[in-house]
Amino acid sequence: MEKLKKYDLVVPYLPAGEGKPVEVKIEKVNWPGSYPYAPEVKARLWHDGDNLHIEYEVDEEYVAALADNDNGEVWKDSCVEFFVSLDGNGYYNLESNCTGKVLLSHRLGRKDNVEYASEDVLKGIKRDPSLGSSPFAVRKSDGKWTLKLVVPATTFFKTGIESFKGIDAKCNIYKCGDELPVPHFLSLFPIKTENPDFHRPEFFGTVHFE
Repeated sequence: MEKLKKYDLVVPYLPAGEGKPVEVKIEKVNWPGSYPYAPEVKARLWHDGDNLHIEYEVDEEYVAALADNDNGEVWKDSCVEFFVSLDGNGYYNLESNCTGKVLLSHRLGRKDNVEYASEDVLKGIKRDPSLGSSPFAVRKSDGKWTLKLVVPATTFFKTGIESFKGIDAKCNIYKCGDELPVPHFLSLFPIKTENPDFHRPEFFGTVHFE
C-alpha cells in the first residue's frame, strides 16, 4: 500500500483483459464563473503491456461531431482528451471526439515544438464509438455515449516505448466542447490558471502503469 500513495493514478496491468480497470470521474470544474456546466464523465483505464485501453462514458446535454478526419479540430466537438508525459520531455495530447476522430501530437507546450502523428501511427489506434463514425451537426443528446480506444505503445512515436509495463509518467484527462451550445472544460486533476488551458503539464498528476 505504501507504493500506491506515491501516485495520483495507478493503471492496472490486465494482460488478458480480465480484471478490474481503474475508473475515474472527470469532474473538476476549474473555471466555475465562466464555465460552470459539468456533464457526467467517466474514464476506465487499463493496459495489457502492448496497449493502453481507455473507455470513456459521457452523459451531456448536447453532442456534435463535425470533425470528419483525424488531426482535425476535434476539441470543438464533444471531445475527451488524454494528455501524457512519458519521459518528462514534452507531452502527448490524444484528443478524440465522440465519433472516434483522433488528434495526436507531441509538443513541449501549446505552440512549442509541435509534431503531429503520422497517418500510419493514427491508423494503429482502434476506436469503438457508440455514436458511429460518421460526422453530424450539434443535436440534443438522447443518452450516454461511449468511446473505447485501444492505443498501442508505439502510438507515442517520439518516446520509443515498447510496453507500458512498469512505467511512471504524468497525465491529465479532460472533457471539453469548445463550440457546443454549452461549452465546458473539465479535468481529472485541477488546473490553476485564470482561463481554460489544458496544455499545462505542470498540473498533470503522477501515474503508474503496473
